Amino acid sequence: MLRFLTGRLVKAILVILAIAALNFLLIRLAPGDPASVLAGEAGASDPKFVEQLREQFGLNEPLWKQLGLYLWKVAQFDFGYSYRNHVPVMQLILERLPATLLLMASSFVVSIALGVGFGALAAGVSFFDRARWLDPLIMAVALLFYATPLFWLALMMVIVFSVQLDWLPAFGMESVGANLHGLARAADIGKHLILPTLALSFFFMSVYVRLTRASMMDVMMQDHVRTAFAKGLAPWKVLRRHVLRNALLPIVTFAGLQLGQVAGGAVLIETVFAWPGIGRLMFDALLQRDYQLLLGVFLITSATVIAFNILTDLAYRYVDPRIRIGGGAK
Repeated sequence: MLRFLTGRLVKAILVILAIAALNFLLIRLAPGDPASVLAGEAGASDPKFVEQLREQFGLNEPLWKQLGLYLWKVAQFDFGYSYRNHVPVMQLILERLPATLLLMASSFVVSIALGVGFGALAAGVSFFDRARWLDPLIMAVALLFYATPLFWLALMMVIVFSVQLDWLPAFGMESVGANLHGLARAADIGKHLILPTLALSFFFMSVYVRLTRASMMDVMMQDHVRTAFAKGLAPWKVLRRHVLRNALLPIVTFAGLQLGQVAGGAVLIETVFAWPGIGRLMFDALLQRDYQLLLGVFLITSATVIAFNILTDLAYRYVDPRIRIGGGAK
């Protein structure tokens, strides 16, 4: 285990540095000059003033020198300074990261719980030939959510549950000016979290439904399941102990991939619901040509996805003890 973790951490560091270099080069190829943006906001178009800004933020140096200096600072956990917000990039990210992690964790748990639950239900009623109408109904609803654009679903949820029914708040993370504390503040955050979580989790829930059903139907055809039924075990025990447990590996694999996709989907969801996370921060940085802040958000997001992939590898061992960490089956 120690050798596996050490090897994965070394690889993760190298991958993060490679991602940092690639992001830096891609950002520099994007149109727009941050110095010109700042000069325009200040109402100054003097070329000397623009050149002073470029020199102040190191934009007048050769590209290779800018890249080397940036990687050296990243190795020291220094993500630079946001010239637009006038604060260090790390400070901005740390202020916004908890909100994004809360949204990601909530949508991850909800999508897995609903997806695996409804997928197992669809497989069970189909296999045991009971209430078989539930199987096509569940699969049709899952297909509907899969085919629905994420931004359209989010906007429709705002219109229905916030504007028309007035059940849930539409925007923000907390009630403005409420000054709540303790459990009251947690309840207020939870109320604001419902719509963004559901909007982000429904797409992935539909994938889990289809994946769980297909995986369980495949396991149900195996000999050890027939043996369990022949021994007289209750059907729900067979499904839980012998079928679902052996059908979890594809689900765990997709869960590791989903976490990276959730980070990307959070950008759209946080923009629609005005959720104060790093996704919205990245969108604002893109509009403002705040290169240092944009690179910092990219790097933190990439590191988060890599960390989740390592946790996914560890989860394999828990789901199936036959899998040896760092290698194949025993």
